[in-house]
Amino acid sequence: MIIIKGGEIHDGINRQPKVADILVKDGKISKIAKNITAKGATIVDAKGLNVYPGFIDAHSHLGLDGYGIGYEGMDYNELNDILSPQLRGIDGFKPNQPHLRHAALAGVTTVNTGPGSADVLGGTFVAVKTVGIRADDMVVRMETSMKCAFGENPKRVYRDKGDSTRMSTAAKLRETLFKAREYADKKKAAAEDPSKAPGFDMKLEALLPVIRKEMPLKAHAHATEDIFTALRIAKEFDVDITLEHVTEGHLIADELAREGVPLAIGPALSSASKFELRNRTFETPAILDRAGCQVSIITDAPVIPQEYLTLCAALAVKSGMDPFKALQAITINPAKHSGIEDRVGSLEVGKDADIVLMDGDCFAVASNVVKVFILGEEVK
Repeated sequence: MIIIKGGEIHDGINRQPKVADILVKDGKISKIAKNITAKGATIVDAKGLNVYPGFIDAHSHLGLDGYGIGYEGMDYNELNDILSPQLRGIDGFKPNQPHLRHAALAGVTTVNTGPGSADVLGGTFVAVKTVGIRADDMVVRMETSMKCAFGENPKRVYRDKGDSTRMSTAAKLRETLFKAREYADKKKAAAEDPSKAPGFDMKLEALLPVIRKEMPLKAHAHATEDIFTALRIAKEFDVDITLEHVTEGHLIADELAREGVPLAIGPALSSASKFELRNRTFETPAILDRAGCQVSIITDAPVIPQEYLTLCAALAVKSGMDPFKALQAITINPAKHSGIEDRVGSLEVGKDADIVLMDGDCFAVASNVVKVFILGEEVK
């Protein structure tokens, strides 16, 4: 049990910060108030410090990539099968990597991590804490979303293996969703008549939560045409979707606001390494936020090192984003985006005690992280 005393609390929900104490019991936030006392509690003096929720990245590959070990350590792209929905991010996650510790010490306490964008269907993402020795014990939510990809990545990787146009990418996704919907219908019919049961298909089994709207598609889409194709297919099959990267989202902000789907924006702190990134700008989060969209700012780690999540948000602020909305874009919004807002994303009673203490504004480059707590335990 600890009491974080006298810090200026930026809870991620209320625009105005307040000076108060936070009581932590059994890894959860038990109370937020002034002048909290509790017998036997360890006191953490936070006077003069800013207190934030643990920062969250809604789109990362942290733990599935390698750190200083080259390509042989990378497990986030299956390059032998363009349709791999049966893959699970948790099975490629490597907990004891230095860059997880770097992220934790920088205040990034939860990441939604999983397969990359080489495949039309890449597998499921998993939300995990950034500390731990066993992946199973780090999980916040085992399967948050089903990764799919549009645009240049599948075309590039599979150009000589059956996918050389945006049309073929879309067709492959449609065909698989058709099969998954038919498979779901047969399984439903078999509840009353076992003779109607389909033969087991691991790929289609993996897509059942998508068809049943228990899990969204997580659609890699940079260019406007790919964004609209992703939305078109989601509507055709009546499935939920989140849009990832959305590099040209500022060009269609009003359209995206009308759609009302969650948006994960980034990475922008990188070169325009391919044609679909030519319009990238740090102004995108601000423009989409002002249009009324739910915006998360992402690193796409290791494209941008995970510990620079707050820097990416700071650059969005520099480019016109409201600072409070930028804070929400790395706390409560990515929690909502990942379906884990019941546990993380804000400093509220009952949520995980993922708490960051800083000696200045989280968007000031000169500010330092003083302490980080994950589930009430200090990261050291």
